[in-house]
Amino acid sequence: MHEPRHDHEQGQERGREQDWEQDWDLIVVGAGSAGAALAARSAAKGKRVLLLEAGPDHRSSQLSEVWRLPNPLRALGDPAAGRSLLQQGLTARRTEVQPPLPYLQGRGVGGSSTVNGQIAIRPPMEDFDDWARAGCTGWSPRDVLPYFARLEDDAQYGGEPGHGRGGPIPVTRTPAAAWGAVDRALYETALAAGYGWAPDVNAPGATGVSPYPVNSRGGRRVTTNDGYLEPQRENPLLTIRCEATVDRVLLSGRRATGVRYLTGGRVREARADRVVLSAGAVHSPAILQRSGIGPADGLRALGIAPVVDLPVGAGLQDHPLSIIGLPLAEPWAAGADDRYTNVCVRYTSGGPGGQPNDMMFVACNQNVLALARADTGRGAGAILVWVNQVYARGQVVLRSADPTALPFLDQRMLSDVRDLQRLRDGVRTLLELARARPVAELGDGRFDEVNAELLAAVDDDGALDGYLLRTAGDGQHPTSSCRMGDPADPATVVDPGGRVLGTEGLYVADASVLPSCPRSNTNLVSIMVGELTADRLD
Repeated sequence: MHEPRHDHEQGQERGREQDWEQDWDLIVVGAGSAGAALAARSAAKGKRVLLLEAGPDHRSSQLSEVWRLPNPLRALGDPAAGRSLLQQGLTARRTEVQPPLPYLQGRGVGGSSTVNGQIAIRPPMEDFDDWARAGCTGWSPRDVLPYFARLEDDAQYGGEPGHGRGGPIPVTRTPAAAWGAVDRALYETALAAGYGWAPDVNAPGATGVSPYPVNSRGGRRVTTNDGYLEPQRENPLLTIRCEATVDRVLLSGRRATGVRYLTGGRVREARADRVVLSAGAVHSPAILQRSGIGPADGLRALGIAPVVDLPVGAGLQDHPLSIIGLPLAEPWAAGADDRYTNVCVRYTSGGPGGQPNDMMFVACNQNVLALARADTGRGAGAILVWVNQVYARGQVVLRSADPTALPFLDQRMLSDVRDLQRLRDGVRTLLELARARPVAELGDGRFDEVNAELLAAVDDDGALDGYLLRTAGDGQHPTSSCRMGDPADPATVVDPGGRVLGTEGLYVADASVLPSCPRSNTNLVSIMVGELTADRLD
C-alpha cells in the first residue's frame, strides 16, 4: 500500500525522488470540477491514482474565508485572496471586433468551483437528447440523470425523483425573504409578463422563473476539493501533487504511457496504465496539442511532430451575454456579503434555430462589470440576458510548444447569425422588463445615462448588432474544445467513452468534451462528467 503524498511541499521532494517514477493505475491531470470527482471516486474504488494539478494545494480549512462568502465579487476584488487561485495572463477575444481581454478561470484544487458564482444548475435534459442524436451513445437523459443525483445533496428536493441526498455537493436555494431587490423585481416582472414559476429549475422540463440553486451549505461555498478530495486525503491510493504543470502525454506509438510535467523548476515523468486529461476546456486541448495530437499543419508550424491529426481546440463555445445596468437607489443597494444573484428566467426564444430554454435572464443585485467603475459604485445592479444554446464556435489557439505559455481563446461569439439575432431580441425583451414598474422603481434616476449606448442603438437592427458585437461578454463557461461524438464525424476528438481517437489509454473528461455548450452554467455538468467517467473506466 502506498502512503498518501501531497508533494506540493517542496522540502519533501528530494527524499521522495524514487516515488516520482513509480507506476499508477490512473493519472488524472487537473483537480477541478471534473478531475477532483474522477480522481476521488477512482481511488475510493481501489485504483492507484496520481492527481496532478498546476495550481496550489490547500486543505479545506486553509481556503481564505473570502472565497466562502455568498458574494464571490468580494474575493475577485481582493488581490491578496484572489491572485493565487485565478489563472493570470489568460486572455480571450470574445467577438471578432473586440480586443483580447482577461478571461477568468480557477487554478488549484477545486479549480473553478473555488472561484465561480456557486451556481448549481443542471442543463435541461434536451441537451442530452441532442448529444445522443449526435452519436454520443451512453449520454442520454436516462444515462446521465443518476450521476447528477449521485453528486448532489439537495436540501429542498433531495427526496424527489431524479434528485439526490447525501452526495458530495450541497444544493440549496436562497429563501425568497433573503433575496435582493433586483431578484424580487425580476421575479415579479417576469411573472407579470407571462413567464411561469418553476421552483426547481433542476427538475426535468422546468422552464420560466426559478430561484438559482447554489453549491453552498449554511451560506458558505462548498468546492469539489471540499466535497470529493478532502474525504479521500488519507486514502493511501490517492496521491495529490500540486504546482505540477503537465507538458505533454508520453506516448509509445499511439499508446499513452504517462505524462511529463514541470515542478519546482525540474522536469518529471510519471507512468500509468491510463491517462485522463481533466484540465478544462482551455488546457486539455493545449496538452493534447503539445503531445502531437491536434491539427497537423498547426502543430508543424509550432515545431511539434504530429502523431494523430484531430480537430483539437476547435469547436470552443461559451454563453454570449449582454448586461443592462441598474443604478440602484440607496435603499436597494446590496450589502458587500449578499448573494449577487438568486433568480433566473429560462425561456424559449422562438428565434432562428432556437430550441427549448435556449435563452436566460438573470437578476444581478451587484453587477461585476460596473463594480469596477468608480462612477457607478456599490449601488450598481443589473439584469442580463444570455444565449443559453449556442451555434457559434471558436478555438483554443496554442501559441507555443512551451508548457508555461498560455493558449489564446478566439471565441468568435455571435459569429453565427442565429446567436446574434436571438441576443438582439433578448436585449429588447430585457429592456421592456427593465422599464416595468418593479424594476424601474429601484433606480436612482441614472438609468438612461448608464445605458446610453444601448438606448441609442436599440431601435435599429444594424446599430444594435454593432453594439452587441462591441460589448458582449461571456459566462466564463468554456466548453467543447475536445468534442465528443460519433468517431466517424470529422469534428470528433473523443469517442463516447472519452477515449481520444487514434490512441490507446488516453482519455479526456471535463467540459472540453461536451458536444456543445450546455443550456446552463457548467460546474454541475463538469462534475457529472467526472462521476460518470469514473464508473466507465472500470
